[in-house]
Amino acid sequence: MTAAIEVRQVHKRFGALQALGGVDLEIDTGEFFALLGPNGAGKTTLINIIAGLTLASSGCVRVMGHDVVADYREARRVLGVVPQELVFDPFFTVRETLVFQSGYYGLKKNGDWIDEIIHHLDLADKVDTNMRSLSGGMKRRVLVAQALVHKPPVIVLDEPTAGVDVELRQALWRFIKQLNRNGHTIVLTTHYLEEAEALCNRVAMLKKGNIVALDSIRNLINGISGYLIRLRLSPDTLPAALQPLMSSRDDVYFFLAIKEYSQLEIVMAALRVAQAQILELQVLQPDLEEAFVKITGNAGSPEFLPVSA
Repeated sequence: MTAAIEVRQVHKRFGALQALGGVDLEIDTGEFFALLGPNGAGKTTLINIIAGLTLASSGCVRVMGHDVVADYREARRVLGVVPQELVFDPFFTVRETLVFQSGYYGLKKNGDWIDEIIHHLDLADKVDTNMRSLSGGMKRRVLVAQALVHKPPVIVLDEPTAGVDVELRQALWRFIKQLNRNGHTIVLTTHYLEEAEALCNRVAMLKKGNIVALDSIRNLINGISGYLIRLRLSPDTLPAALQPLMSSRDDVYFFLAIKEYSQLEIVMAALRVAQAQILELQVLQPDLEEAFVKITGNAGSPEFLPVSA
């Protein structure tokens, strides 16, 4: 089967800066795939090379078997990209923007699909509004619609929910998941790691232009040993017997690291001996964020946000 995206030994330099250092990556047709990494890791550079917006210094990229340089017309026809930046034409309404976008791909009778996209992205009451008058969140919806207007088999979403409200995020993912079920390949970059964990099957993690992890999300999480206990006590003092287990603390909680569930009894016994009142106790399961921190070393990275933000 032809890979949806095939990246072979891609290097990219901007002067003295090496943005990508020999990336090898293959994304299967029909996958929901996450491309993750801290700011400056090279994610957007790689996406721009896949989209034909930037030329690689060396290496090759194919989309559905089409070389993005030698066969760029077909490569771009099978790809839809939602960019990070809010790029739009200020002279057109929402519907005009989507009609013109259809024209770029030679689609003359695309009204039914445009209406369906407008419905799913909740743009119905904005179809005759000039793009300049839209809020940032609405403009991002239109960018998503533009990427989908020619029904590409491969869709790349570069931070598609940045700055949008929770309602739109949920509606967008319902639509995108349906497209994936219908056979579209989805590639997602996001700073909402809970979002990636809930949606994607496999993930590649980039750091300083290199892939440092490539596996299923489940395997990456299973590679983390131990658990964290989040604990709130009265009085707000951790018994001395539990001090060796303390991983960290904030203004409210103590975080204790244990290797296995059986150690819970040790924690409970120490709290009973100290006559500490448990106000809150939660055993935190390993998740994708913890795997990301372990693999990339970006502990407490401010660019990764809770999905409810």
